[in-house]
Amino acid sequence: MSTGSSYPSFLFDPLRHWLDQLPPRPDSTALVALAEQHPRHVASGQRIRFVPPQDDGKAYECRIWERGEVETRPDNWHDFFNALVWLAFPHTKNAISAAHVRAMQQPGELRGRVRDALTHFDECGIVVLSAQPQLLNLLRDFRWRELFVEQRAAVRRDMRFLVFGHATYEALLAPFRGLTAKAVLYEVDASWLVWPRAEQVAAVDRWLAADMAAGRFVRPRDFHPLPLLGIPGVVPESEDATYYDDTWQFRPGRRALV
Repeated sequence: MSTGSSYPSFLFDPLRHWLDQLPPRPDSTALVALAEQHPRHVASGQRIRFVPPQDDGKAYECRIWERGEVETRPDNWHDFFNALVWLAFPHTKNAISAAHVRAMQQPGELRGRVRDALTHFDECGIVVLSAQPQLLNLLRDFRWRELFVEQRAAVRRDMRFLVFGHATYEALLAPFRGLTAKAVLYEVDASWLVWPRAEQVAAVDRWLAADMAAGRFVRPRDFHPLPLLGIPGVVPESEDATYYDDTWQFRPGRRALV
């Protein structure tokens, strides 16, 4: 766990490069300046700009696609983290935005299953990676005690957790019992686990963007629930094995009940 930071949890690490360049609070002016130094573009060619909310009736996603404008409320943690995810995962944010626009063009699909799935991940997504497929299978099967207690050393050594969702980042400022993310799982080569953080984030951004563009995630159930406070090192309480007896937080889930 990082120390001496306003964002001490290692779950903030995908944004660490950007957070270290900003004041320890939402600062619209500093955010705009950072975006100017590190330009990002949507697929339509427009440069991403973080702008105050507009009152012209244009849909949020259409504004991004047509103008590159991401509405960002000043002094707002939720929108602050959304902007930083645009900087850290530009390809994936671009793919999500484009998928929203495509879905909105379908008859009767102004809001539907595909857009719900995209929003779930955009707000609450996390990417879990491991070189040990059996660890990923334990997560898929909601076998929390086996994963986080019996395989705790292997989780620390052989799994990585990269938060994507901006609502999840906001929630991590004050973590609460039951805080759950929606996970995408990737099996990786063991050598990937020791890559520099920036290279890991860039690789995950490419993989996610390709999967989003290919329509891999079209239902909210395509993501795997992950109780974040069970990840070793997130809260000190989890060092006690009885912490995982809390079946309200560590639920067996549909797959485990079959």
